Amino acid sequence: MSKKPTKPARPLTAKPKSKAVPKATKVCAGLLGLALDNDDGHKRLTTGEQFVLVGGSEESHERMTETVVKTFEELKRRHKRLETVEPTELAEILQASTPK
Repeated sequence: MSKKPTKPARPLTAKPKSKAVPKATKVCAGLLGLALDNDDGHKRLTTGEQFVLVGGSEESHERMTETVVKTFEELKRRHKRLETVEPTELAEILQASTPK
């Protein structure tokens, strides 16, 4: 009696390629403000939905806070989101939003 030749087994690691369209990647964006000029011993931390401000003297922390608030107001006025605004445009908005 002769045995029939068997088909070689498919490797366990090989999976058939899926033709499904990959899901869109969710984009996450945020601003981080860091100031290191604190001499009074206070630990300052201000957070928002898309920003975190850490450290600094009372004056510099207030400037960072004002800058971030004005930046998000300007983005809203332009109907843009932090996730979609171009970096150069964001830099211009931040520059214009910084108190003099």
